[in-house]
Amino acid sequence: MGKGRWYYKVSSFSKGFLFFLLVLFILVPVVFPFLWMLDASFKTQKDITSIPPKFLISRTLENYRRVFQEQNFLRFFFNSAVVGVSATLISLALGLPAAYSIARYKQETYRFIILVARLMPGISLLLPWYLMFSRLGLIDTFLALILSHILIGLPIVVWTMSSYFQSVPLEIEESALVDGVTRQRIFVSIVLPISTPGIVTATTLSFLFSWNNFMFSQVLSMENTKTLPLAVYNFVSYAEVDWGSVMAASIAIITPAIILTMIFQQYVVKGLTVGALKG
Repeated sequence: MGKGRWYYKVSSFSKGFLFFLLVLFILVPVVFPFLWMLDASFKTQKDITSIPPKFLISRTLENYRRVFQEQNFLRFFFNSAVVGVSATLISLALGLPAAYSIARYKQETYRFIILVARLMPGISLLLPWYLMFSRLGLIDTFLALILSHILIGLPIVVWTMSSYFQSVPLEIEESALVDGVTRQRIFVSIVLPISTPGIVTATTLSFLFSWNNFMFSQVLSMENTKTLPLAVYNFVSYAEVDWGSVMAASIAIITPAIILTMIFQQYVVKGLTVGALKG
């Protein structure tokens, strides 16, 4: 009996160790670039480009000072926040009713069209967007960026929430209909509160995709509406790349995304799991 318990202890330890190695194998390629970027943001240009790399050196905040004082990065934060929040709210206002309709009335054709729109490369829309907005005089305006980012957020909201709404029991809505509650009131007062995890998931993903978008800003914005991803280009010149400032700016950009994801992690995981199971 003692030998049997010892065997199971070793077997359990082996499984745990193998699981740890598997997690480490997956985690290292993801975490290592971030840690390298974080470390480089506190180094000088000479130390960053030195071969072999230097680790036991003094650190500096000069890169962050250059980013926030010399380049007016807070203005770029404001621009990205305005575009991201506005595009996300409009996408939710349009996407939630559309997703509910698709889920309840089995409009799978429309759901497939939304998926195709999500998979369509954004670069294929750049030329039509640019021509239209330039003729309307909307280049370098928040309206142009918000409308273009809705193309990113709206399909995410519809695709995520149409799957989630299918998980809401029909019996709840049928009971409310018997009591004389309108379909619109059911959607607002019953379905939406139940679907909070899915809504948080769709909101988070929509905002993050807008926050990190570079392509539309590259074409549709200039100095007045420049967003954070485009602002990183301020540290890239023809002759040289200011790697320390690029790393510091990148850390500044991804930090809000990391904080947002950590805060709503539980909702995001639950929302994506339900969407995967029902989709």
